[in-house]
Amino acid sequence: MSEETEKKPPQPLQYRFDGPEDAPVLILGPSLGTTWHMWDRQIPDLTRQWRVFRFDLPGHGGAPAHPASSVNELAERLLATLDTLGVQRFGYAGCSIGGAIGAELALRHPERIASLALVAASPRFGTADEFRQRGVIVRTNGLEPMAASAPARWFTHGFAAAQPAIVEWAVQMVRTTDPGCYIAACEALAAFDIRVDLRRIGVPTLVLVGSEDQVTGPAEARTLVAGIPDARLALVPGASHLAPVEQPVAVTDLLVRHFSTAWQATPASTTGMQAIQAPPVMPAISAPINPVGEIGPTAQPVAVPAEGGRPDPYDAGLKVRREVLGDAHVDRALGEADAFTGDFQELITRYAWGEVWTRDGLDRRTRSCVTLTALVAGGHLDELAFHTRAALRNGLTPAEIKEVLIQTAVYCGVPAANSAFKVAQAVIQEETTPQA
Repeated sequence: MSEETEKKPPQPLQYRFDGPEDAPVLILGPSLGTTWHMWDRQIPDLTRQWRVFRFDLPGHGGAPAHPASSVNELAERLLATLDTLGVQRFGYAGCSIGGAIGAELALRHPERIASLALVAASPRFGTADEFRQRGVIVRTNGLEPMAASAPARWFTHGFAAAQPAIVEWAVQMVRTTDPGCYIAACEALAAFDIRVDLRRIGVPTLVLVGSEDQVTGPAEARTLVAGIPDARLALVPGASHLAPVEQPVAVTDLLVRHFSTAWQATPASTTGMQAIQAPPVMPAISAPINPVGEIGPTAQPVAVPAEGGRPDPYDAGLKVRREVLGDAHVDRALGEADAFTGDFQELITRYAWGEVWTRDGLDRRTRSCVTLTALVAGGHLDELAFHTRAALRNGLTPAEIKEVLIQTAVYCGVPAANSAFKVAQAVIQEETTPQA
């Protein structure tokens, strides 16, 4: 690889500006499956004071389909875009994955952000297994299952019933998203976890959440507020995940107050966690609070070099093992280990996953093909089941798994392939069927 290729700049993001050119810049980040239009109803009020910059995620809203593999990569692409425009310091408000991008910027580039608002956000979005499962479903069925389920995730039932045009608009946003970029964003969210880093976010932060949000609800919001030293909680009544769409007046008022006024000390609650209740038209906002304790697990241990200077591969192996097989499977395997089986679990984590699966010579899709073939040849049907699931997570489609098994019929024997097809078919049906 040439030096020029290695230094290739990040792909820029699709963007637009609204508001006076000489005003301070306020950035609005979108949610997964949406476009910058999710903020349309905030623009008239926000542009009275700010030059509003909105962007689309890769493959969303007609943006070029250049998938980003992590939230940090999305943040770096945003900064690269802003650098070309001469924007150095800004306020930032982001919804869901847009909020994750803002938190990442606050952690890695605090000098760039003057103030931060995290809308429908979380330090960890569900579980890695949930988002990788979503990627498997999209890879197999396209985006229609995600589009069909979007209204229930994004809006309250009453709003969806009363505003069918907005619901259809939301569904169309998902349908027109590039599937590969959607899957990559799911992988980025699967790997996103800043629970132990929240205390390092040093900018004034508004944490805003809909009271009816079932995706990243008040519990996740309180985790953010407890961990970020200078944060307030705003609870928006009658709103679900896309609060800026469902309750635009309330959300706009909160953003204007947050980005235009200094933080004023107000009487704190006994816990520092209670949002003050308000009428439905006006969201509730808490006083500034200090962290009440560390949220989430302690930091993972750093790999210690062995005597020869080589790092212990165990931690890297455990990371890859979780990414390939899923947290639930690995937690179950490690949880069931005892004095008799514990050493074996450590051995396969360190050597199978830390020494082999981490090698650069083959990508994970290819390693899955090799692994499936070897398991069919050996008749290891139990292992074939969870490695079929792993193959789907690693990017193989059901059609490609079928081709691998047909190949094994020739080289491993028809009876072995016949048994393998039964196992793989059951796993694929389970993994690729959208949840009701």
